[in-house]
This record gives sequence, structure tokens and C-alpha cells, in this order.
Amino acid sequence: MRDVTVPRPHGRTLRARDDGVPDGVPVFGFHGTPGCRLMFPGHLAAAQRHGIRLLSYDRPGYGDSSERRGRTVGDVADDVAAIADHLGIDRFAVWGHSGGGDCALACAARLGPRVVAAASLAGVAPYPAEGLDPMAGAGEPNRADFELMLNDPAAWEAKNAAEAAAMANATPEAAKEFLKGLCSPVDLAALTDPLAEFLATQIREAMKHGWAGLRDDNLADVRPWGFDLAAIRVPVQLWHGDQDRFVPFAHGQWLAARIPGVDAHLQPGEGHLTLYVDRVPEAEAWLAAQF
Repeated sequence: MRDVTVPRPHGRTLRARDDGVPDGVPVFGFHGTPGCRLMFPGHLAAAQRHGIRLLSYDRPGYGDSSERRGRTVGDVADDVAAIADHLGIDRFAVWGHSGGGDCALACAARLGPRVVAAASLAGVAPYPAEGLDPMAGAGEPNRADFELMLNDPAAWEAKNAAEAAAMANATPEAAKEFLKGLCSPVDLAALTDPLAEFLATQIREAMKHGWAGLRDDNLADVRPWGFDLAAIRVPVQLWHGDQDRFVPFAHGQWLAARIPGVDAHLQPGEGHLTLYVDRVPEAEAWLAAQF
């Protein structure tokens, strides 16, 4: 495992992590919102089993990556191409969970033949999306935050900026307590002590310099994404659970109806965290088989 710093325009830098099997097939994994380049041990173990060189990075404003205010979801593709170039990688696969799902789709749409295949797990649909109420079925903390962001941006920024300091010192107990408000029963069962400990560690690293990454992830999701799902021409696997209260099931249904040729797994009895723990390794195995 090694961390690398990748230069970007206007003096910005990105911090990326190169892990897994050094000479394995290259696969980028995109963290959720909030998150950073640190990878869940179960995902690293699966990468080892499947011969994957697992790559990740802090999106701008998280961890040790420079802020880029006004970024779009599609800008992720430019960052990933720069990291791949820096590491001498020509072709690669991508997966993303939750706030990283749309990032994987951005790479599939914008990077053409460089992307072997993509997987999106519990990812969000664009906003606005015809026929979709984005918060129907969402847990109350996410619903309230989304409505505040749309209706009173100044109050939303003040609230989240005030919470950033607490997130920078997150404990496993605090992570569990916050997430409980979003968990369906299946996700509550998946929220084990080891998972809570990892999420707290990841959040502390993500938020150590403030909340710019979280702010800009959320704003990017409700702006034009900068790419068209219909432009995707590579194999895509999509997962979503009908017990997801973080990103409601309707998002997965909406995406599955619009991604060309998608291999959709719309899972009864699955939630948000269950996909993270149990299905990312399956997605990694599928991606490795596409090379």
C-alpha cells in the first residue's frame, strides 16, 4: 500500500491510494459521502482474492485533496484519468457505493474505452429526475438535510460547518448513533462494531480539514452532472436494496431503467450498509472477470 500525490491544474493536488495486488487488474473504488481513500478491510480482502490492484482517492475537499468548489459529478472522470496517467495505467474498472455510485457512472460515460466496466451500488439518481421523488422513503436526517439545502442554503452551510468539527473527531459510538436514524432493520444488523470503527476512522480522515468535500459532493448531486447516462457503452452492474433509507430504492429503479444494457440487481431485503459489506466484494469479482 502506498499513498501518492497527483498534481492537478491551478496548484491543486489529489491524494490517492494504491493498494491490493501490485500487478493485478486495476480497479478504482469510490467512497461514499462523506468518505476518503481509506478502504474497508473486507473490500481489500476481496481485491486480494480476485487479483485486483485496488485504487482509491480523496475527492476534492476531503482528506488531503485540495478543494474544488463548483465541481460537477462528471469532473470525477478527469481526476481519475489524471491519477491513472500518473500511475501509468491505461485501462481500468470502477465501482462506487452511495455517493460514489454516480462517480463510477461518470467514468463509464466520459472515459470511453479506458473503462473496462463499472459497478454502482446504492447510488443516487440525478436531481431533478422525471417521475422520481428523491426523498420518498429516506430516513429523517437525510430528508431534513436535503430540504434545508434546497430551501435555505445559508442555514444549511452554517449547520454543516458547525457539525464538521464533531465529525473530525468521530468515535465509533458517535458514528453508530448518527447512522441509526437512517438504518432499516437489516442495516442496523449490519452496523457491527468493526464497521462502525472503520466508518469513524474514515470520517475523521475525510473531515480533518473541514467539510468542503461533503458540501461539494452534495451540491454536485443536485446540479447538472456533466454527462448523459445514455452515453454509457461499457458493461455496468447496478445494485440497490429495497430496504435502503439512505438512498431510497426508487433511485436504483430509476437508474436501472435508463442505463443502457445494465445488469441490474434490485434486491428485496437488502439495505444500504448490507450492500457495502456484502455486495461490493461480489461487484469486485464481476469487475475482475471483465478484463
